[in-house]
Amino acid sequence: MKILKYLFFLLLIVIIAGSIYIATKDGDYQVEETKVITAPVEMVFQEVNELKNWENWEPWSAEADDMIIEYGAKTSGDSATYSWKSESAGDGEIKTIAAKPYSEIEQEITFKTSFGESTSDVYWEFKEIENGTEVTWGITGHQSFMEKLAFTFQEQSISEMMRPKFQKGLNNMESVILNKMDKYTINVDGVIQHGGGYYMYTTTASKISQVDEKMAPMFTEVSTYMDENGIEKNGNPFVLYNDWNETSGTAIFSAGIFTSSEVITPAESEILNGFIPNQKVLKTTLKGDYKNLKEAWDTAYNYIAENDLEVIEDAQNFEVHLTSPEQVANPAKWITHLYIPVK
Repeated sequence: MKILKYLFFLLLIVIIAGSIYIATKDGDYQVEETKVITAPVEMVFQEVNELKNWENWEPWSAEADDMIIEYGAKTSGDSATYSWKSESAGDGEIKTIAAKPYSEIEQEITFKTSFGESTSDVYWEFKEIENGTEVTWGITGHQSFMEKLAFTFQEQSISEMMRPKFQKGLNNMESVILNKMDKYTINVDGVIQHGGGYYMYTTTASKISQVDEKMAPMFTEVSTYMDENGIEKNGNPFVLYNDWNETSGTAIFSAGIFTSSEVITPAESEILNGFIPNQKVLKTTLKGDYKNLKEAWDTAYNYIAENDLEVIEDAQNFEVHLTSPEQVANPAKWITHLYIPVK
């Protein structure tokens, strides 16, 4: 009996000592991962801000076939929520506490497991850099006694378990965003009558590969001049091609904005006034990134050849930009109309 009594007390001492060890063990944790995604910061922010997007890249549901997701009344911005139920992974909920475009998102995540219910803070940080967006995904919290007890017998710490999940989630997100950006369509709309008109413009010469990056500051220059001089704008910005030389890889082009009437500019002005006549044109629409413009122009010229249309030799091709990177972050939603004057 004495032996059993001693064994009981020994076991009790072990339990008490173990409990004290676990109770005094630091339960605070913070895990974060950072990745650079070659996409506009607005687009990366919106991918995270809209909770319905999460099922396309978050790493947990792929490992739990029985996961059922339900969305709250709001799915983006402050107070947006979504919850999940799973026998294998447990239940939980994410709620957006604050969303600050396009720099940070604060969220609260609640896990419901056999060890009880625990809540942690999730944070997202978005930083615009030269080649895209630097996005950081992190979580902070404090483990309960039962959670610390459970992890005592685990081979991995909570940090070692979460970090690969965050890495996988960010990699998945990158693939989803890049796929969204790469989508484009080209449609030949047919021959129409374009009304033409007066326009303000500035001209430059550059390598063909640099046309896309040069047009934006040129549009800004023309727009600023028109605003400062009270000149009315009458339509979207457009690019007029004066010369396009595939052999040398160079182009001479003008960036312009239509105006309602002729404008006489000072002799020293770099912003000039031009005129496009009312004429028949073949219209083609590109919905997608500017990198697909060459394919769009090729498609238009193939249509001309296949349908025995005749291009006006001295006329200038032009493209009208209905949207811009400043207006729409996702390149897949950029709309450009291409016009080739025909007889």
